[in-house]
Amino acid sequence: MKKKLTMFLSHALVALLATLITLVLLSGGITNRYTKLEQLQALIERYYIGESDEATMQDAAAHAMVDALGDRWSYYIPQSAYNAYQEQMNNAYVGIGVTISTRKDGSGLDVIAVTEGSSAQSAGIMVGDIITAVDGQSISGMGSEQVRNFIRGEVGTTVSISVKRGEEAHAFSVLRQEIQQKVAGGQMLSADVGLITIENFDSRCAEETIAAIQSVIQQGANKLIFDVRNNPGGYRDELVKVLDYLLPEGLVFRSEYYNGKTEEEFSDAKCLDLPMAVLVNGESYSAAEFFAVALKDYDRAFTVGEQTCGKGYFQTVYELQDGSAVGLSIGKYYTPKGQSLADIGIKPDIPVQVDEETAYAIRYNALEPENDPQIQAALARLEKE
Repeated sequence: MKKKLTMFLSHALVALLATLITLVLLSGGITNRYTKLEQLQALIERYYIGESDEATMQDAAAHAMVDALGDRWSYYIPQSAYNAYQEQMNNAYVGIGVTISTRKDGSGLDVIAVTEGSSAQSAGIMVGDIITAVDGQSISGMGSEQVRNFIRGEVGTTVSISVKRGEEAHAFSVLRQEIQQKVAGGQMLSADVGLITIENFDSRCAEETIAAIQSVIQQGANKLIFDVRNNPGGYRDELVKVLDYLLPEGLVFRSEYYNGKTEEEFSDAKCLDLPMAVLVNGESYSAAEFFAVALKDYDRAFTVGEQTCGKGYFQTVYELQDGSAVGLSIGKYYTPKGQSLADIGIKPDIPVQVDEETAYAIRYNALEPENDPQIQAALARLEKE
């Protein structure tokens, strides 16, 4: 009897201590040592009846904290997505060299572009093929991002790609390699007008853009159309290098940081004195918008297309201890004439709206210039100058 009583008192004491600890935790008795999130995590770990995953909870909390800023331009990058983010900024990735798009019926993915010189091209994959399986696994119902993760892997390894081509099925063993994404390119639209397409302002943008400009000039271009539609922006340094090449001496960029510090970037006297136009749309962001406005501020170009989004903040990416990262808005930028584009964007000098089908074709480079109403509007205006 005495032994049972001792056991009962022992259990009661443990329960009492646990209750007191919980009450202290909830009453804020240790708030100087623990944050609200730490208290919540401790309670979940101790008392939650179901299963919980710490990494998932922390990712959700991080997303929520950044979202709570109310800033559409700040963002959280989970550890699982950070490598892909870095690849994007470097305009290089490990893969096979295809651009894919999800089919509306969910039956597979359309191959809409094959990179020149890539292992996909060498293996025989063609534009128009429909990818149906990767390494023997059906991709029916999967999104393009999920399939990209299946295709990508270690350099030097192979992946099996099954495609449907017309009524025939084909399978290709394709070597994974480092793919350098093309950032900018040029082509002649007429005897004297060159088209320069800039995909983004990330790594290698200035080098490839200037090379493309020089190439079309050598072919006889004395008027230029720049296409920054669907261009998400990128690095300030790359943008400034391109503007310095194009613009006369003067201020091209001013940054204002969170702490009040300002920085100014200038171009030198050497410039390219040619009539220019810039194509923009609702997916032209940040440096793409700024590029168009800077040329316009110096009376070097007019704009054609659709209203842009209006991004006036710039971000810095900070890596966190678990390999995730946060892109945080830390300042504002201003055009040469001192204008902020935040929530304003660009209203084109020549507005040309396109339907959804045409916009899709433009995004995936599936529309020939002669069928592109925005290119044709810019070309018509330039030919009058």
